[in-house]
Amino acid sequence: MRPSPTRRTVLTATAAGAVALTATGTAEAAPASADRPPATAQRPTRELRALLREIDAARIEATVRRLVSFGTRHTLSVQDDPDRGIGAARDWLLAELNSYAAASGGRMTAELQSYVQEPAPRIPTPTKITNVVATLRGSVTPERVYVVSGHYDSRVTDVMDATSDAPGADDDASGVAVVLELARVMAKRRPASTIVFAAVAGEEQGLYGSAYLAQQLKAAGTDVQGMFTNDIVGSATADDGTRDPYTIRLFTEGVPSSETPEQAALRRSVGGENDSATRQLARFVRDVADNDATGMRVRVIYRRDRYLRGGDHIPFLERGYPAARFTEPAEDFAHQHQNVRVDDSGKQYGDLPEFCDFPFTARVAKVNAAALWTLAQAPGTPKNPRIITSNLTNSTSLTWARGPEPDLAGYEVVWRETTSPEWTHVLPVGDATTHEVDLSKDNVFFGVRAVNRSGLRSPVAFPSPQS
Repeated sequence: MRPSPTRRTVLTATAAGAVALTATGTAEAAPASADRPPATAQRPTRELRALLREIDAARIEATVRRLVSFGTRHTLSVQDDPDRGIGAARDWLLAELNSYAAASGGRMTAELQSYVQEPAPRIPTPTKITNVVATLRGSVTPERVYVVSGHYDSRVTDVMDATSDAPGADDDASGVAVVLELARVMAKRRPASTIVFAAVAGEEQGLYGSAYLAQQLKAAGTDVQGMFTNDIVGSATADDGTRDPYTIRLFTEGVPSSETPEQAALRRSVGGENDSATRQLARFVRDVADNDATGMRVRVIYRRDRYLRGGDHIPFLERGYPAARFTEPAEDFAHQHQNVRVDDSGKQYGDLPEFCDFPFTARVAKVNAAALWTLAQAPGTPKNPRIITSNLTNSTSLTWARGPEPDLAGYEVVWRETTSPEWTHVLPVGDATTHEVDLSKDNVFFGVRAVNRSGLRSPVAFPSPQS
């Protein structure tokens, strides 16, 4: 095992700025730059670049326009008309996913996941809610699962209006188009871990479909190590006409929605408000998807969702799963939740395809693909990380459980100043389950990540104190 750098070396490097550690364990100061990638950044592999080149903006546009063609996809709309309503959209989505599964060599399956929602807010009568779900089974660690979703229901100004045209091009045919394109491209490949592609219903009525999907996974004891929802990812143009076509927002909560009183007390005592599993997932997305291969900047937002809004990642957060939401950089609310109309000034309202930017949505799909594919091919997030607090010392001892991956090469310890949003130091520690760093745990935040023989890294695991 390589020794840690000495405390003097670490403190000198930390004072100089962000630091990466060489293979010999010595610290090197990186140039100070607001645009410099985090020390934990991973360059895209040749395999990933080839996958990203297959993502097709024209196919994404065709999916959006096909979903719009069903007139309305309101959750309460007709379910047995072959041409109009949410039932027609449901059947088309299943057929599309089945066509991708046919090219998977048996690795992908597609199904309808239905239940009857009893009367509840925005659900006046018992209503069948159906998610359309494709599962691409992992070939090495299939028990580890990642989920990507978009919601295929739509609405107009009155959330209970189930008959008016509700095209829902941006909200959220765009997100569903991302999910379908990812499924199409990945179906032909062999991920190490399992990826679930979900078009969920009932979002506009209250996240019903996503809640059912999350609960089914939770009840089965599924090890979901990451979930992304794509909701309103179809346009780069704001309500004032300004454009930001190379940025995507990623909303990520800090304090976990599922936190128990005991966990809250522990967090308050040691910090970690910015180190939930979801925040680590967001850092991972920046590490692997904010680069020239996607052509995008990932703007991480430190909150669960926008004001007055909520998305399909929330039911996953509530059940203890790391989950985050992709949303376009600035929204135009004239093209969301609006009846299709032209006002007296000639302004067009309504969520219509002509207000979408399909090359932008294709780049959003690339960000998703980079994150999901790297997650599925890399080792899983380390389990049971602990920071030993039994003695008062000026060094730090860390432990963790070894992962099950057959290609696991070892681990890295990472750390940063408590005021830094990104990991600034990386130390290879070999194929071990414990390591001591000659640096006080009182002064910095530590984490651990796994590395496989291909050089792919997992998300960071934040340790809990162990006395």
